[in-house]
Amino acid sequence: MSRITKGKCLDLLRAVLTFGLACFLIDWLTDLLSPILGLEELSWFLAGIAIITAGNLIEAMIHTVIRHIKQQIKRGINRMKISTIQEELNSLAYHGRGIIIGKSPDGKKAVTAYFIMGRSVNSRNRVFVPEGDAMRTKAFDESKMVDPHLIIYYPVRVLGNKTIVTNGDQTDTIYDLMDKQMTFEQALRTREFEDDKPNFTPRISGIIRLEKEGMNFAMSILKSAEGDDSSCERFTYAYSNPLAGRAKFIHTYHGDGNPLPSFEGEPKTLELPDVSIDELTDLLWTNLNEDNKVSLFVRYIDIESGETETRIVNKNV
Repeated sequence: MSRITKGKCLDLLRAVLTFGLACFLIDWLTDLLSPILGLEELSWFLAGIAIITAGNLIEAMIHTVIRHIKQQIKRGINRMKISTIQEELNSLAYHGRGIIIGKSPDGKKAVTAYFIMGRSVNSRNRVFVPEGDAMRTKAFDESKMVDPHLIIYYPVRVLGNKTIVTNGDQTDTIYDLMDKQMTFEQALRTREFEDDKPNFTPRISGIIRLEKEGMNFAMSILKSAEGDDSSCERFTYAYSNPLAGRAKFIHTYHGDGNPLPSFEGEPKTLELPDVSIDELTDLLWTNLNEDNKVSLFVRYIDIESGETETRIVNKNV
């Protein structure tokens, strides 16, 4: 069943009031005009008013029904659309930076991937470097580094049973504040989108938590409101007992442009193939845009034991 929304209640109330007003008007006009008009003329006059009122009511009801159907179709499409990795990565030439989190088809592993793309020399001058169970970005050619504050950071850190994956130094914010018993969402309340005007690149973040009963994860995006840096929009999506063979995908940009358009909507649903980590890494890397891809990180985490497998691919070697 569909929910009774505030909009539907207002439409119903509007229809009832219109009908009530029409009845009152007809009754009033009957008393007013009956001494003046004959019975036949009065009947035709009131019938005309009734027809006009009924027509307006029917038109309003039709518009309400059409709007409701469109909303349900849109919601259904958003809920039902499941893309393959090939389809999604080839749908845009420039995703920017992207996070994928899901559960393997056999239900035994948490799967995550993070990639970066670049258009400028500074953005492309990077590599991923493992550091224990964490991963950081590094300048490939230090002499070409211009402004490191948004491109050098830890995309991946591990805090106990939690793996944090982000596109910026909010990784450290989440790590430090969750270590002080704050939640993922509370930690991100202290941050906003990046200060790279006019793009105001969204900060995207993900966290995987391993529990006795399995895994759960959450994703977040902090972005400017329609490109206005005076307002920050905050969205968090939590997934308990995620479906095996499915992943969620969130990325910074909705394509190329100047300024770059921010990601819109909920994280996308991807089909996770039943393949090894090497095969998944190759699948992701092969389907990222050849001109813009820079680096890729992939990790499988055994849900029961916590053991990990990690792969890193850099275009700059």
